[in-house]
Amino acid sequence: MSVTPELGLVCITASKEVRYRTVTRKRLLSFPESEQEELLRNLYKDNLQRLNLAIDFCLNHELKLYRISSNLFPFADTELGEKVLDELSEELRKIGNRAISSGIRVVVHPDQFVVLSSDNPKVIANSIKILQMHAMIMDKLGLPRSPWAMIEIHGGKSDRSERLVEVIRNLPEGIRSRLALENDEYAYSAEEILEVCGKAGIPMVFDAHHHVIHEKLDSYEHPSVAQMQAAAGTTWPKQEWQLVHISNGREAFGDRNHSDLITVMPSSYSNAPWIEIEAKLKEEAIAKLREEWLPTLEPALISAK
Repeated sequence: MSVTPELGLVCITASKEVRYRTVTRKRLLSFPESEQEELLRNLYKDNLQRLNLAIDFCLNHELKLYRISSNLFPFADTELGEKVLDELSEELRKIGNRAISSGIRVVVHPDQFVVLSSDNPKVIANSIKILQMHAMIMDKLGLPRSPWAMIEIHGGKSDRSERLVEVIRNLPEGIRSRLALENDEYAYSAEEILEVCGKAGIPMVFDAHHHVIHEKLDSYEHPSVAQMQAAAGTTWPKQEWQLVHISNGREAFGDRNHSDLITVMPSSYSNAPWIEIEAKLKEEAIAKLREEWLPTLEPALISAK
């Protein structure tokens, strides 16, 4: 596959151009219920406008991949939040249609509280509730029920692969049709997540930095990086949809904390169709890669064609 990788923006910009509002539970509950509703309504409307600005930003910078914030609509997983969001269905659909017509792929990465492999049934139930909220938002945006509009999570509690597969198989279609799993630094290796994805019939998001930390490697050029990336690609319904992550260690190669910019890329990522850039300086990291890394791929891409 010979395509120029599309580099994606994660949630916000380093500048103030793309930002979202939020509210804590403590603050929300400090208001009477009638005022809580109005507070959420104003916040949701404001964040819708900010989402439109994020699409503007992507268009202006020729970005075709955008990860929306997992906290775009705080408390939308509650009855009150869902009621307010329902009022804004038309506006949501317009923004989703704008993203689709502009060729911008929209994905989401729910927070760490989503643990489908937990030993506690209440944790699993709450995790599914959160995923249902994200699926509802994707539906209201009019995004397809497929991994193109991916909802991506980690495996959660380690050594619970069979439970993870079972829970995924029984998820509501609006979630399962979009769900993807990512390998992480400690709980689930790339090989383990690949096996889970194969059994559950969902795509795998390969993260090269998580892989090198988990396997205690000192280079992205270790053969297993390209091998696992290629294996992950086979789990996607369309290989041209494959999405991977990249980050660099902040203080050292194996540091799990993200650096400001991406200075080292796996050579195998020249074959990755979609890459989410997980760096602190966001659009600045993307600009640096476009200036310094993408041009180095052009001769190989041309010869591959």
